Amino acid sequence: MFDTLYFGTYTKRDSKGIYTAQLDLSTGQLSALELLTPETSPTYLAFNPSGQLYSVAGQNGQGGIGAYRLTGELLNHVLEDGASLCYIAYDSPRQLVYGSNYHKGQVTAYRIEENGRLALVDAVNQEGSGPHPNQASSHVHFSDLTPDKYLVTCDLGADRVTTYSVSDAGKLTPINHYQAQPGSGPRHLVFHSHFKMAYLACELNSTVETLVYDGVGDFDYLSQQATLPADYQGDNAVGAIRMSQDGKFVYVSNRGHNSIAVFKILADGNLQQVQIVSSHGDFPRDFNFSSDQNFLIVVHQESDNATVFKRNPQTGHLELLSSDFYVPEAVFVSTNPYQ
Repeated sequence: MFDTLYFGTYTKRDSKGIYTAQLDLSTGQLSALELLTPETSPTYLAFNPSGQLYSVAGQNGQGGIGAYRLTGELLNHVLEDGASLCYIAYDSPRQLVYGSNYHKGQVTAYRIEENGRLALVDAVNQEGSGPHPNQASSHVHFSDLTPDKYLVTCDLGADRVTTYSVSDAGKLTPINHYQAQPGSGPRHLVFHSHFKMAYLACELNSTVETLVYDGVGDFDYLSQQATLPADYQGDNAVGAIRMSQDGKFVYVSNRGHNSIAVFKILADGNLQQVQIVSSHGDFPRDFNFSSDQNFLIVVHQESDNATVFKRNPQTGHLELLSSDFYVPEAVFVSTNPYQ
């Protein structure tokens, strides 16, 4: 059995766009890197069950989103002047796609049309700032659905999590705010599968905030865990956060320390650090699980390699299998959850 992995990349050096590779689920070996389609810095991807792929996209000084068939055929671009998106999410009930724009501090909603093409239906500019030098203005880094189907955004620039109601047509209306720790830089958020909990990855202070989620965008702070060893003094920026499918473990990537932090989810929903392991590469921007949850694949933006770990589902611990598979400028990795 094999997983097809999809890689989003920057295209500043050697990468040409979106790539695929095969992961052997019996051995954890990666093989057969192929360019799926050329695209300008497709740094984040999302999928739908109809066989389409959505990608961060750019062209001629404009940025936005692209809709593709899984074969790599372009359906259309929706582009505007300025910087491109940094995160994309699919909304099945409403047949929408959401985008986050870090540089513009903007969240966007796109309608999926019958031919699979995308059309912009709303854009909201967020405002705010924070005490860190990287927080001069709003930086929306994440927009995705809550368990109760509201849209929630992480604003790294304003230390704020904002929740929106979404109409069937895709119009966004803010309904609630959570203010994270000053200077923390909220980047990504994951929700627990059955606890009323959420885990907020904070880029600028290298922590995870454990939050109680009461629904309708209502978050309450519970605790905070560092993603780094206590004696580490170097630069670091948290990258991705992901939760195991069984809801027992949370994983976070450290860019700078170049590691993966592993946390056990306790019975009360709090986190307990159980491992910090080298990612065996430079700048681990993203990582993800194999479809069977037995492997963790980490991609590195600066060293152009993918690392594969064997994952112990009982302890959450990671054991290195390989770190020499070439993927140029990779910043996103995922299977297609609908295949």
